[in-house]
Amino acid sequence: MSDPRAQLPGVSSLLEVDEVAEVVRSDGHRVVADAVRGVLERARAMVGEGGDVPSTDQLVAEALARVAQQRNRRLRPVVNATGVLLHTNLGRAPLSATAIEAVVAAAGPTNLELDLATGERGGRGQVAHDALARLTGAPAALAVNNGAAALVLALTVFGAGREVLISRGEMVEIGGSFRLPEIMATAGCVLREVGTTNRTRVDDYRQAIVETTGALLRVHPSNYRIEGFTQRPTTVELAELAGAHGVAFIEDIGSGLLDGWPAGPEEPVAAQVLKDGAGLVVFSGDKLLGGPQAGILAGDAELVERCRRHPLARALRLDKLRLAALEATLAEYERGTREELPVWAMEVQDLEGLRERAEELAAATGGEVVPTEAVLGGGAAPGSRLASWGVVLAGDAEGLARRLRTGSPPVVARIVDDQVIVDLRSVPVELDEQLTAAVQAAVEGS
Repeated sequence: MSDPRAQLPGVSSLLEVDEVAEVVRSDGHRVVADAVRGVLERARAMVGEGGDVPSTDQLVAEALARVAQQRNRRLRPVVNATGVLLHTNLGRAPLSATAIEAVVAAAGPTNLELDLATGERGGRGQVAHDALARLTGAPAALAVNNGAAALVLALTVFGAGREVLISRGEMVEIGGSFRLPEIMATAGCVLREVGTTNRTRVDDYRQAIVETTGALLRVHPSNYRIEGFTQRPTTVELAELAGAHGVAFIEDIGSGLLDGWPAGPEEPVAAQVLKDGAGLVVFSGDKLLGGPQAGILAGDAELVERCRRHPLARALRLDKLRLAALEATLAEYERGTREELPVWAMEVQDLEGLRERAEELAAATGGEVVPTEAVLGGGAAPGSRLASWGVVLAGDAEGLARRLRTGSPPVVARIVDDQVIVDLRSVPVELDEQLTAAVQAAVEGS
C-alpha cells in the first residue's frame, strides 16, 4: 500500500503557484518558503494519523495565512481606542508632529557627536541634557535608554557592593514582572528594607544607616496606591538625613511630570522633588513627559557626572533618533506649547467635543453612545479617571474586537461586560475618518 503522504506536493511546486509567487515578490522567498514548509509538515503529520490529504488550494490558503500573520506582527500604526492614554502595549506616549519630523530628519547623517562650529567631537545629547536641566531646575541631567536603565545606572554608581535603604512599601513591580529587588540585585546593591508596608518613618531609615550604606532610595508607587493607615517620609526629611550622613539620595518619580497636571492627579513633579533636596531624581521620558522612551537622571552636578562617566552609561545611551525626538519634545515645553504634545492634547480634550465625535461614530456604525472613563495608564496616577465618551458596538465582543485589531488600520478597543467600547479620548481627532471606516468594516464583517 502506497503512503498517502506521497500525494502531498513539494515545497518548490507550491512556491510556483501564482498566488504564492506573488507573495514571494512582496514578502521575500525565505519568509514564504518557511510558511510553506510549516504547512507541509503539519499536513504530513495529519495524513500520517489517518487524515485526508488536503488539496493544493487548501495548502496555499494556509501558507498565505501564515505569511499574513507574520506580516501583521511587524510594527505598524494602530488606532488606540482603549481610553488608556499611555498604553504600554501600544508604545506609551505618542510623539508630537515636531518630534516625528525630528526623527525623520535625523534618520540620515547628523551632528550627533560633532561640533559643527569647530569641527571637533561634540557632546552626545548635550542639547537635551541642557534642556532637561533648565526645565527641572537641576544643575545637570543625563538621558539613557529608559526609566529602569536610569535607576540601574544610579544604583550601580552609588550602591554597588553597598547597602541601599528603601521602604518596604515601595518594593514595586512594574510591567513584565520587572521587580525592584531584581533591579537592585542587577546593580550589585545590598537591599535593606526599612519600615512596614503601610507605615515607614524617617527614624526607620536613620536606625538602618551603617558604614556600608551607599544610598537612600525613595520610589513613587506609580502603579498602585495604599490608602488608610499610612505614613511615608517626605523628600525633605530624607534629603536632610542623607546629607547628614554623607550618602546619596535618589528619588524615582516614575512618570516624568515636569509641570502640574490639569486634572490634578497626585504625581510628583521633578522640579519640586529636586527643590526639596533629592540628590538625583529619576523618571521616564515616554509617560507624562510625552516624549520617546528614555530614562532621565537630573540633579546634583557631581552625582550626574559620576553617572555619565560610568562605563554602563555608554551601554545604556540613547540612539540619535530618540535623542532627536527628546530634543523636540523638550522644546515644546520651553516654547510654552506643551499642549501640542499628544498626551496633553488627549487629556485636555473638551468633553462636549468628545460626545459629538462619539455621536458621529455611532451614527455611521450603528453603535450606541455611552459615557466612559479614560485613564492615564503607563503606570501613572493610579486611581485617576478622566470623563470621556465612547461608542458601544453590537455583536460578539471577542470576534468584533479581533476584526478591529486585524483591520486596516488596526483598531484596539476595550471589552467591558462582553461589549466592545470604542473610547474617543485616546483617539486623535485627525484619525476619526480612518476609525469610522475601520469600525464599519469590522461591524459589517460580523
